[in-house]
Amino acid sequence: MTASNHKKIVLGVHTRRTKWAPVWAVVKRFGKGKRVHPSAMTAIRRHWRRSKIKVKPRRTSKKHLG
Repeated sequence: MTASNHKKIVLGVHTRRTKWAPVWAVVKRFGKGKRVHPSAMTAIRRHWRRSKIKVKPRRTSKKHLG
């Protein structure tokens, strides 16, 4: 696996962690008459400018050493 593939996998994992909550979960938590955005239930917030994900590339063997 190359470094770029590893980065894509890590980004995919973090994307799943910040997805919106299902509609029925919002209704169950906040009540029927409350209009709340589903992202209010997610614990992890991400923004492309404000917070970055620290993704380290995988260690690879040095080609010039054989």
